[in-house]
Amino acid sequence: MPKIKLHWQILIGIALGIIFGAFLPKYINWISWAGEIFLRALKMIVIPLVFTSIFMGVAGMGHAKDFGRIAGKTMGYYFSTTLIAILTGLILVNIVNPGVGTSISISPDAAAQITSTKISITDQMINIIPDNIFADLAAGDLLPIIVFAILFGIFTCQVSEKHRTTLKNLMGSVYEVIMKITLFVLKFTPYGVFSIVATMVGKEAANPEHLLSMAGSLGVFVLVVWAGILIQGVIILPLSVKVLGKENPWKHIRKMSVPLLTAFTTASSGAALPLSIRDSQANCGISAKIAGFTLPLGSTINMNGTALFECVAAIFIANIYGIELSLGQEITIVLTSLLAAVGSAGIPMAGLVMMTVVLNAVGLPLEGIGLIMAVNQICEMPRTCLNVYGDLCGCVIVAKSEGEKLTISDPFMED
Repeated sequence: MPKIKLHWQILIGIALGIIFGAFLPKYINWISWAGEIFLRALKMIVIPLVFTSIFMGVAGMGHAKDFGRIAGKTMGYYFSTTLIAILTGLILVNIVNPGVGTSISISPDAAAQITSTKISITDQMINIIPDNIFADLAAGDLLPIIVFAILFGIFTCQVSEKHRTTLKNLMGSVYEVIMKITLFVLKFTPYGVFSIVATMVGKEAANPEHLLSMAGSLGVFVLVVWAGILIQGVIILPLSVKVLGKENPWKHIRKMSVPLLTAFTTASSGAALPLSIRDSQANCGISAKIAGFTLPLGSTINMNGTALFECVAAIFIANIYGIELSLGQEITIVLTSLLAAVGSAGIPMAGLVMMTVVLNAVGLPLEGIGLIMAVNQICEMPRTCLNVYGDLCGCVIVAKSEGEKLTISDPFMED
């Protein structure tokens, strides 16, 4: 029998969870344990996945002088555009407030955790620098862990070839194992989502008006995400190609249509990567050196769409649970979304894993992921397309800054 794709399995799980919660609310305790186990499994893999992903992405930049120059330009562009994407989402979600007016009860333990994360902006900025990385690893404080992983990757490039190779081989092996575990955990997403959704719906089964309000809030959430993606993909990134790259952004999009459509339909930047490298060289005249470095690096650390989505989702979850976030917490969400994007793997459902990073950073309940999963596929396809488009724009801009003569403005030729 043909295997059902994961996103369809998840949609089936969501549908069954809604039905179970609505018609069998008395029995949700029988299946709620599955959702709790799934969330614990996600938390289990977050820290090793983020640490090894970031290290491999940063350490892979190399150490040669010209390579370092190219890496600096690439990293600067990727971080700048990702930050703009996050701020765009932050502004939109704070203007619209899609979850306000629909509240879900929160457990006392989760409420206490949220209260404990409300520290001043100054303290939050200081705490980014770890004073004891092992304590942070044990406590799951992700921001200092991410900063340490970036520093560890940068300075790995400065040591001798022997030690550099040893460290990269070791961390690469760990990364491969963690990825295997991650993919294994994600196979259980339909069951976890079924349990989480059924539990949420079951608790509200006696109040159908509230359920309809939640559905309406999710619809507004999707519109906010799509609006942010369109602003970034239709205005910000094309403008950067025009201003910084001195190229026609619309011709560039047309020549990159194959990898962009591949990213949209597969919801995987990894699947689009070979096509991005091929078409950047064949259709745009970008050298193999630039395309072969900027695009793989971008597929690892440049996630405009994912970072925007995580930021909007975190604030939406806070709204839906009736949690008022402080300015310091919103800044933490921005920083965590930016840095977590560096460790987001280019696979379907990677945003689900990274969402736990952002929610944990400000103590928001992970159960909110169940709500987001109900509309995740609607948002995942465009945000993955934006991720890939951001990589392609960075490739063009870096190539132009290195003095390469591109062929984007040449007449478009069909294969």
